[in-house]
Amino acid sequence: MRFRRNRRTSTLRVIAGQYRSRPLRSLPGLDLRPTADRLRETLFNVLTAGNPAALAGSVWADLFAGTGAVGIEALSRGADKVLFVESARPAAKLIQDNLNALQIASGFELVQGEVGKTLRRWQAQGMLLDYVFLDPPYRLEHEYGDTLEFIGASTLLKPATIVIAEHTKRFQPVEAAGALKKYRTLVQGDAALSFYRKE
Repeated sequence: MRFRRNRRTSTLRVIAGQYRSRPLRSLPGLDLRPTADRLRETLFNVLTAGNPAALAGSVWADLFAGTGAVGIEALSRGADKVLFVESARPAAKLIQDNLNALQIASGFELVQGEVGKTLRRWQAQGMLLDYVFLDPPYRLEHEYGDTLEFIGASTLLKPATIVIAEHTKRFQPVEAAGALKKYRTLVQGDAALSFYRKE
């Protein structure tokens, strides 16, 4: 996530589900560039396609998680488990604070550490994921390719797993990575979402 000074504290909200309209906080004094409410709503509208129960029982990875807004939205909409990964200590603490504020005490794992190392650990443990969301700092374009290449060649994916990358509309992540192939891109304002699945 990109950090820059900002005197205001950014406030987000959960869009739908069990925690609908509940506020989520960003870091006071810093702009974390969390996934905007409108873009997050678009993402989950695509994934649920009019079926509110579509995410029930799913396992998510929220990589470069920042505020945790995407993973918390998934929990609110019925995901069974969300795995948050964030390398920055202040942001990892923020995710825990947001979870605590919503009284979410189970159904998640929060890892403060590097995404690559965490993915390798999960693979060694035999983890299987239904959805993977990644949102590296926009300036670190290599993180998109590195992360997608590892995921695409890993054993973490089920046949129907969907991988989503948030990025600036001026940058296009790889079209294919291992078993993954991009099948859709949505642009909203300056941001975009690229969707991948196994060929």
